[in-house]
Amino acid sequence: MSQTVDRALSILPLLAEGPADLGQVADRLGVHKSTALRLLRTLHEHGLVYRQSDQRYRLGARLFALAQQAVENLDIREIAHPHLVRLNEECGHTVHLAVYEENEVLYIDKVESRYPVRMYSRIGKPVAITVAAVAKLLLADLPDLERRAVVDKLDYPLYTARSTPNAAAFLRELAIVREQGWATDLGGHEESINCVAAPVRGADGRAVAAMSVSAPNVVVTADELLTLLPLVRRTADAISREYSGNTPAKDAV
Repeated sequence: MSQTVDRALSILPLLAEGPADLGQVADRLGVHKSTALRLLRTLHEHGLVYRQSDQRYRLGARLFALAQQAVENLDIREIAHPHLVRLNEECGHTVHLAVYEENEVLYIDKVESRYPVRMYSRIGKPVAITVAAVAKLLLADLPDLERRAVVDKLDYPLYTARSTPNAAAFLRELAIVREQGWATDLGGHEESINCVAAPVRGADGRAVAAMSVSAPNVVVTADELLTLLPLVRRTADAISREYSGNTPAKDAV
């Protein structure tokens, strides 16, 4: 039975490359045409493959519907939380997870610092979008036209002397962030708070969330916080792999 299931599932990656006829499927599986036909008929009955009028087979609509349903039911917060906790245990600083929704970047998870001096950020609260490291990552990942449209509509409050002053400067910074794959907020929102962030990506490579480590400079300097960037990026990559289904949860960092 396991061999039959394995053979049937092996047909799907083949058809993902494009339609194939019975002979091509049999050759790829290394089986007789009658065996391949039985497998294809079973997959067809379940809507996972479809037989075209030219007698070639392609992936069925049911497979795409299942994939879409699986994506919609993924909870990035649930997947990321254990990773955020482990990162917090290792570095001791505040860890955030944020997403981009309807022209806002919102915190959806937070693990508090173990130090007495803490941040007053709250889950569900929008971030300061023109300066926050997580916001820079999520906006940088938008398509060019959408990114420019969003940036042009923003206000640019000068929270500190290091705040982003205008749309042109923000676009330049987002271009750098997009290229390097990480972002910082070094006193841009609050002079005493620094932050480093990395993106969490889905199977298509797009950023579905961003995570960060933040700390006041009375606890750790900006330079010291930046030394945590490799650890932050490894954690984000581990979340990305688990979210995308590319590695078992037990293998995540």
